Amino acid sequence: MSATAAPGTTPSDDSPASVPAPVLPKSTATGTASSAADPAPAARRVLDWRIRFGALSLIWGFSFLLIKVGTDGYAPFQVTLGRLVAGTAVLVAAIAIRRERLPRGARTWGHLAVAAFFLNALPFSLFAYAELSIPSTLAGICNATSPLWGMALSLVALSEDRPTRRRVAGLGLGFLGVLTVLGAWQGFSGLDFDGTAMALLASLSYPIGWIYVRRTLAGSGSSTLALTGSQLFLGTVQLAVVTPLFTSAPDGFPLLPTLAVFALGALGTGLAVLLQYGLVEEVGPTTAQMVTYFIPVIATAAGVALLGERLSWNTPVGALVVLAGAALTQSRARSR
Repeated sequence: MSATAAPGTTPSDDSPASVPAPVLPKSTATGTASSAADPAPAARRVLDWRIRFGALSLIWGFSFLLIKVGTDGYAPFQVTLGRLVAGTAVLVAAIAIRRERLPRGARTWGHLAVAAFFLNALPFSLFAYAELSIPSTLAGICNATSPLWGMALSLVALSEDRPTRRRVAGLGLGFLGVLTVLGAWQGFSGLDFDGTAMALLASLSYPIGWIYVRRTLAGSGSSTLALTGSQLFLGTVQLAVVTPLFTSAPDGFPLLPTLAVFALGALGTGLAVLLQYGLVEEVGPTTAQMVTYFIPVIATAAGVALLGERLSWNTPVGALVVLAGAALTQSRARSR
């Protein structure tokens, strides 16, 4: 799951559409590690990054289960607010420890506020509302459509993104997979349209935010950690304003949903960003993006094994087709 997005993301280049990569110096952002001049540290950490890669996959894969458990005790807006508060706290602590400077300028903060809405407040809330009526497995698969939405939008919004046969084929294949997951040949019988639509809109919100960030915040001069922490803070403020208007105070604080919301924020939104930043910095976005393709698999396995959600044959088959299409949209033809 896309826990958050670091300003400066360039999903249409090397980073995945559903797992945005932090902005780094040019040598790193294009996949050539900036530590090339110092190969010894990279050699020492070659095994360690795989462990962190697996941890990131598990954290984001289990996020959909945590959302489902959280909504058993709290309203969706409350789940999102708690998630953002916990995630922001983790990043604020990291910023303080590293003594990072916060972004400056009203224009930068204005752009961060828009990014926070499309990359955090809106999609997090939509997924929480969606899981009131759809299983976490379906929400995880809907999240995997973000690369497809990103591909379609980038062709319109980013003039430097030229369509290729391979990427257009991936787009078509991916949406064929979506129709398979939703059971189009059965007339979508038994499908909860509202919940599914909200999950798909949440997935669409991410690439809208990434394109906006790419146009407005790339090269802003602030560190990725400072920008991302500021973005999450603004998302928290947005939810803090909205939540009291649409929900009433909870009657209590049930243990399991409370722990789920805390884990969703501290791990899935805070720690995951730090893990992702380290992976992109160490092995480049091309390798780090592969976490995208493990998320729906883990989300499906967790939903079936731990929540007892039913799984028909078309769900895993369609999910594989979606992932294959997403991989094609992110691939590049090999140069001779």
